[in-house]
Amino acid sequence: MKVILTKDVEGWGTLGDIIEVKDGFARNYLIPRGLAYPANDQYVKHVQEILNHKARKLQREKEKALELAKKLDGVEIEIKKPIGVTGKMYGSVGTNEIAEKLAEKGLEVDKKKIMLRSPIRNLGSYNVQIKLHPEVSATIRIHVQPE
Repeated sequence: MKVILTKDVEGWGTLGDIIEVKDGFARNYLIPRGLAYPANDQYVKHVQEILNHKARKLQREKEKALELAKKLDGVEIEIKKPIGVTGKMYGSVGTNEIAEKLAEKGLEVDKKKIMLRSPIRNLGSYNVQIKLHPEVSATIRIHVQPE
């Protein structure tokens, strides 16, 4: 039986794929769970509309990410941290603090999008990448200075 997938099904395909499966698998598993429809003209058109809507939404998200990336590229942030007698920094600089400093500059970025492998634990300047979209990223410069 040919079915068109309405959701990604691991090991079988992704949304919009037309696949050939056994009748029992389609009738007892895929169709009742809303994972697929029989592959007739009506359902193919319906799934194509879903795919087109999803593509337009992804394009809008990418355009917004590109606009924000233009604003973010080259931004420099200064973060002051207390320093001990030995010259070591107390605490560290994490994604929360970076997101807060960006918000102070009027640039709203989700802390999960800031690509920081580990918290910054030393003074100095660092380039940090912000991944706004799978295809769009920006780089900011962070200066960690003594308080």
